[in-house]
Amino acid sequence: MRTGYAFLVTLSLSLIQSASALFFLKDQWIGDDFFQGWNWETENDPTHGRVNYVSQAEAISKNLTYVEDDVFFMRADDWSFLNSSSRGRDSIRISSVNAYDDALFVLDLRHMPQGCSTWPAFWTLSQAGPWPNGGEIDIIEGVNLNTDNQATLHTTPMCMMPPDTLRHQAGRTITTNCDTSVNFNTGCGVSFPDSKPSYGMPFNIAGGGIFAALKWRFGIQVWFWPRDEAPPEVRDGVVKEEPLFPGFGWGSPAADFPVYPGFCDYDTHFNAHEMVFDLTFCGDWAGNAWAGSGCGGGTCENFVDNNPSAFAEAYWAINSLRVYTPLFPFP
Repeated sequence: MRTGYAFLVTLSLSLIQSASALFFLKDQWIGDDFFQGWNWETENDPTHGRVNYVSQAEAISKNLTYVEDDVFFMRADDWSFLNSSSRGRDSIRISSVNAYDDALFVLDLRHMPQGCSTWPAFWTLSQAGPWPNGGEIDIIEGVNLNTDNQATLHTTPMCMMPPDTLRHQAGRTITTNCDTSVNFNTGCGVSFPDSKPSYGMPFNIAGGGIFAALKWRFGIQVWFWPRDEAPPEVRDGVVKEEPLFPGFGWGSPAADFPVYPGFCDYDTHFNAHEMVFDLTFCGDWAGNAWAGSGCGGGTCENFVDNNPSAFAEAYWAINSLRVYTPLFPFP
């Protein structure tokens, strides 16, 4: 079985670096572009966070979202004390109008939300759904005072990942069963290497960086680079006429999720995905991890209610987001 795994992983990598992996710029968002092509969601948080997601109009009126020098900002309320009967602290959750099947997502991020009780994420999920049908890919995710990013898949049953020895990645495998119905929906996660500032305060002190996530039927990979280490084609972007070869010369991804029949068949578990940015507080992960977070005593919810100034760094600052798709769909 190990030999079969190794062969399939090697095959996947060779396909990624082949000339057939020719992608072109499909959509991009810089600055004010984010006010078009995105749904501003206001429903109750499905992860049970202490959060009040607001509409685009309310976010603009409260200065929770704005653009400066072509950088798009989304942030939490950092001035209000909350009544215990309120839904939670004002924040933002947006999802893309468009969905993508085979695609490369490249996010140039200057700053991500950080701090106690925070749970920010940039992720993709099936637009057709209902969740978890069609899968979920968490590209950026962490809680509280974490300093290493985690990438995770969440799927319907029968999607397993091989061990680290049979995966071409720089990160560390946390769990291997992607099925949402087991292990309290932890999914199959990979922690990024400590050697690069991929999350939270270290990421922000370093001035951010670039994430690239490749989603296609030959596998799902996520790369991260500090900005000055990123390949020029992702650091500077490309025009539509210039093709991009995902993974070619990029080195090992931080997280590698091989997909193949019998272990995690792509067509069974994944389809066209929309993108999501959100920032919640406490909830199913940050709240449950609160006791061991190093954030002090009391409850996570009380912290959110009574410490508005603690959320001064709870914001996204996005330089650009680009989506590339293949010239021809893969069979």
